[in-house]
Amino acid sequence: MGQDGAHAVLRPVGGGGEWRTDPDRVRAATLAERLSAGVQAANRRARQTVAQALDVDLDRPPRAVVGCAECARLDRERAAARAAFDWSAQTDANVLLRHHQNADHAA
Repeated sequence: MGQDGAHAVLRPVGGGGEWRTDPDRVRAATLAERLSAGVQAANRRARQTVAQALDVDLDRPPRAVVGCAECARLDRERAAARAAFDWSAQTDANVLLRHHQNADHAA
């Protein structure tokens, strides 16, 4: 962004908190780093838009509805994935549980 006295002032692509550092430690980002940061910023904005539209907190996993067999099954799958450190399968179970709840438990 610029300089503040003897410090370089930096801010992440897509916005965020600024920080100051020694200008001798700063280098131009590579094309791959700029593209990656831009994709991350776009994904963050998209998640916020979806979360606001659905009125849910996508950073918190959905909770199983007590007494629902499908919720219980998906909750068991998620727990097994978590125990196996399979974060992709855990995320898949969260997505399926959220879809199920939106379809079958929507108010």
